[in-house]
Order: sequence, then C-alpha cells, then structure tokens
Amino acid sequence: MSEAPADASGAASDSATESEPPTEAIGETFERIKQTRRRRAIGGVSLILFIGFLFVQALSAAGLLDENFQVDFFLQSLQDFFPITEYAFGIPFLDFGRYFSFIQERNLLYDPEIGRLLFNWPPQLREFFFQELGIFAIFGEAGITLAMGIAGTILGFPLALFFGVMGSERVTPFPFNFIFRGTMSLIRSIPALVWALILVPLAGLGPPSAVLAIAVDTIGNLGRLFVDELEEIQDGPIEAMRTTGASGPQTIIFGMLSQVKTSFIAWTLYILEINVRIAVSLGVIGAGGLGQVLEVQQGLFQFTNMMAVLLCIFLVIISVELFSQRLRARLRADEKRSWSELIFGFPQRMTDSLLK
Repeated sequence: MSEAPADASGAASDSATESEPPTEAIGETFERIKQTRRRRAIGGVSLILFIGFLFVQALSAAGLLDENFQVDFFLQSLQDFFPITEYAFGIPFLDFGRYFSFIQERNLLYDPEIGRLLFNWPPQLREFFFQELGIFAIFGEAGITLAMGIAGTILGFPLALFFGVMGSERVTPFPFNFIFRGTMSLIRSIPALVWALILVPLAGLGPPSAVLAIAVDTIGNLGRLFVDELEEIQDGPIEAMRTTGASGPQTIIFGMLSQVKTSFIAWTLYILEINVRIAVSLGVIGAGGLGQVLEVQQGLFQFTNMMAVLLCIFLVIISVELFSQRLRARLRADEKRSWSELIFGFPQRMTDSLLK
C-alpha cells in the first residue's frame, strides 16, 4: 500500500525533471544571445566607421580639407554677419541695433506709409483695405514674400485637387489615370526656380512670375499628396453611395472627398509652408520680397544687412509654420477651439508648455 504513493512521487519528480530545460541548452541559448549582441556591436561600429569614412571623403570633395580653406579666416569673417560691440566693463555683446536699424530703414517687416492708414485716428479703413490693398503691403518686403506664397498656393489648389482626384485609380481607371499622374510627375521634376525662369518671358521678372511658378509647383506636389490620400480611403462609404443610385460626381464628393477633407486641408497648409520658403528663393533671382533684398545686400558685401534680412526670413517662416501647425492641431483635436481662443490663448498655452 505504501508503494503507490512512492511511485506517484517518483513519477512527479521525473515529469518535473523532464519539464526543466537541461543546463547545456540554457548555456547554448545564452551563448547565442552573446554572439548575436557581439555581431550587432561589430556591425554598429563598422557602420559608424563607414559613415565617418564617407564624411571625410565628402569634406575632401567639397574642398573643406583643402589648404585654401582657412578656418581662421572663416571665423574672422563671421564678425561681418554678427557685429560685436563692447558695452560696460568691456563685455562683448551682439549689436542687434544694427539689425533693427536696417530692418526699419528698408521696411522689411513694416511699411509706415501703409500702416498710418490703419493706426492713425480715425483709421482710414476703406483706403487701407480697398484702395491700397494693405493687408500684405503693411508688412513691407516680408508681406510681398508672404503674398507670393499664399497667392501661388490658392491659385494652384483647384488644379491640384482636379489632378489629384483624376489621378486616383478609384476615379479614373488605369492606364488613363496615368495621364494625370504623369503630368504631376513632369511638374515635380522641374524645380520651382526653373519654372520661374521659364515664366519670365510671359509675366516678366518680378512677383507675378514667382506666383505663377509657385502655383505650377503646387499642382505637382499637392496633387500627388491628394492622390496618395485617396488611395487609402475606405470602400464602405463609396459602395453605400453607389447603392443609393448616386451619380459619379456625387460619389466622389460625398463618398470620397468627405473622408479626406481634413487630410487635404492639413496637406494644403503644409504645402503653404513650403511655398513661402520657395518665395524667398525666387526673390533671390529678382522676384521681389525678402529674397531680393538679401541678394542685393550680398552683392554689396553688406553682410550685417544680410543677417538682418535672414532674421526677418526666419521670423516669417516660423510664423507661418506656427500658424499652420496650430491649425492642423485644431483640425485633429477632438475638442474644437474657437478662433479667438486659438489666437489670443496662445501665450497662455506657451507658458503652460514651458512650465511642464
């Protein structure tokens, strides 16, 4: 009678021994893990060394390792961009006054002739908004750059939407949709700077050619983003519209575009940021705005003034990007904010973010 429990305990011990992995298997697994980590470490070090080798080769090809490139001269030349002034106790400071004086002299951020129509009392609102069209003109050269980017984006948006919808295989069957895709690819293959040079004989060298070049570039870039968004939509709403007997345009508007309207707005704002940067680049070739002022000061070797223009460019770009970012965040947010809260509540939100 006592043998049965002994056999049971022996069987339990045998099963426990079988369930436990042998020591050799544990050692082999541990060794494989060490080898894997060793190979990854060797691969990582090899990759870093290879990137460093490419970096040295690139510096040599770019001439930065040449004897003609003098680091001391480069550092000394930086003082032309960043003027240093000694104040009390002989402490050197960056002389921002020289930047501000040039910005005020050339009306880079504010045009007092237009501003007086709005800020004098009583304000001449009709003259400001309708005669002088001063919404952008009040910002001086920065307003011209901003106006080129906004006008080009608005002008190119309808065709970008048309090409984007027609380029989708859900709307136009293959290979006919490739006609629209190919057109957008052709537009994207030519930079906006080249489009501006092509359009100079048609619109002259100035802001009009820049606006048209930005509009053409918007068709290619924004249209392609629209196509990609339409390819990822769900088929359910489209089939539901078709079963109700909706026509083709109704299916496109209510079954397809209704799903991507938020994404379309977000992508349009993103392209607007890019177009304002493009407007600065086009100004360098004579299209006007901050870019043209920058090019003129560079030709005169007035590097301090160039730095003042660069500060204005940074201010314009960061303002557009900040506005676009907050607007996209408002479109994504579940809790909708009013426009007044979005604008006037920004200082409080910035303070809360910094205190986190």
